[in-house]
Formats: sequence, C-alpha cells, structure tokens
Amino acid sequence: MMEAAVGIAVFLEDRAAYDAAVTRFLNRTRAFIYLPSDGALPYTVPGSGLDTSSEIIGYWQGQSTFVAGLAQETCRDFVHTGYGISAISHVAETSGIQGRDLYPQVGERLRQALGLHSRYQLGEAAPSWLCGGTLTRGLGPVTEVGFNALSNRLGTVMTNTQTLTLQQRPAGTNNLFVAWETLTHASNPN
Repeated sequence: MMEAAVGIAVFLEDRAAYDAAVTRFLNRTRAFIYLPSDGALPYTVPGSGLDTSSEIIGYWQGQSTFVAGLAQETCRDFVHTGYGISAISHVAETSGIQGRDLYPQVGERLRQALGLHSRYQLGEAAPSWLCGGTLTRGLGPVTEVGFNALSNRLGTVMTNTQTLTLQQRPAGTNNLFVAWETLTHASNPN
C-alpha cells in the first residue's frame, strides 16, 4: 500500500500526495518493526484501535517478547514479513530519487529487521520465546535493496544480511513485486 501510494504520487507529480504518503509510511514503518526505543510494547499507528497490551500482543500474532528488528508479521510468516521489509527499502529508494533521504528515519529499523530475519532464514533455531519456537521461513529475494543502501552506500556492517544476500544471488523474483534486484542494486553506488 505504501509503495503504491508513494509511486502514484511521484508519477502524478503531486507533492501534497507524496508528502502525505511519506508521513504515513514513516508512521507505519515505526509500527511494523520494533525497536527497544519504542518502549516495552511496539508503537501503534494512531487510530488503529490497539490500546491495550493484550490487543497489541494479539495484533503481533501472540508475540509478547519484543526485540530489535522483530516485525509485526514475523510470527505469521517470513513471506509477509519480507513484503514489508522490501516495501520499506523500495519507498526509501524512491524517495531518495525524489531528493528526500528517508534512511535517517527508517535505516535502523530496516537494518535490525534485515539482520534478525536473515539470521533465522539462514537456519538458526528459533528460541522458545520467539513465535513459540516455531518460525515459518521463506523470506524471499527481499534483502538486496536494503543491504545495498545500508551496507554499500552507508557503510553499515550487516553480517547476517550479507551472508543471506550473497547466498541468494542472483536474487530472482517472488512473482509479485520483487524482481531481479541483484541486477538493479548489487553493489550499486547510487
């Protein structure tokens, strides 16, 4: 949704729509990926109706222990989590082309999410506190764009993400909205 809203605003050259979409994107990114600076519970989007601990935990698929990089859909499955991670990378790249660098606002969340999910996608066993010890892996070819931006352009060390990204190369397609990103982003300085 956010990727489409930003893309439509750019295509229409509608600055007000773009600014509104970016504001919504920043809010939703904060609500999608947890960082300890959010507090004991994940941030919720104003107006979401998620007001109590039990509602927030329920919305996070029953996950009650929150660690840096955990995503709202981690315990659902890595496929849907990957869609969100990919969209965050894509919107940040689109905004960069438009002259607005969003990595200062979303980079740490993206880095943490990529690192956490790459670690488990690479095969590390899930601890019992994470999704009841059971993960549905299948992150897909979604690491290339974020890894290139954070590691290659910004110089951030991302060991697990680098290992997974290199292992998946050349990254193919998920037959939806992620396609051939090794070709477009691997070691791309821009």
